[in-house]
Amino acid sequence: MDLWTYEREQWNHGFSTLCGVDEAGAGPLAGPVYAAAVILPGELDLPGLNDSKKLTPKKRETLFDQITAAAEAYSIAFVTAEEIDQMDILNARMLAMNRAIGGLSVPPDLCLIDGNRDHGSAVAITAPHLCLVGGDGKSASIAAASILAKVSRDRYVTDVLDREYPQYQFARHKGYGTKLHYAMLDQYGPCPAHRRTFLKKWEDKRT
Repeated sequence: MDLWTYEREQWNHGFSTLCGVDEAGAGPLAGPVYAAAVILPGELDLPGLNDSKKLTPKKRETLFDQITAAAEAYSIAFVTAEEIDQMDILNARMLAMNRAIGGLSVPPDLCLIDGNRDHGSAVAITAPHLCLVGGDGKSASIAAASILAKVSRDRYVTDVLDREYPQYQFARHKGYGTKLHYAMLDQYGPCPAHRRTFLKKWEDKRT
């Protein structure tokens, strides 16, 4: 599939500087949610570029280096577990994307946002944008953003959280609600990196 179709449409409408935006880590029980915003040179050829979920970790790492080297601008941002608990995950996702867009060194004319949501109850995407359902598999810019967000979050969970709290084995499950993760929660209880609002069903079972 040609991943530049949506970008070409917007270029033809007069939007010259397009930015892809995506987030990673909305579902896990622990750790931050990450977002990335990427402005790629037009028609940049990145062999294997695709939705980050369809790529191997090794391929994602390779593409991460190629994207950050070639991008006209990129920005990676996150919202902490504590902030997620304060506002809910939808608002946190919007805030992470706003932070990523705001961190770009080049202001985009239009942002292509993965998914069908551009606002929560308290936070909305403020930059000019279009939502694209399944965008990480349809748009080169969004696919690139999905890779930067996913790799950045995986690195944080593996390099920081796993070392701070080795008993939970975060490097193995990346904070998702796997059987192993729940077993570690049963044994050790939650740590400061856990999203307490995501643990209500688990806590109810224990009481």
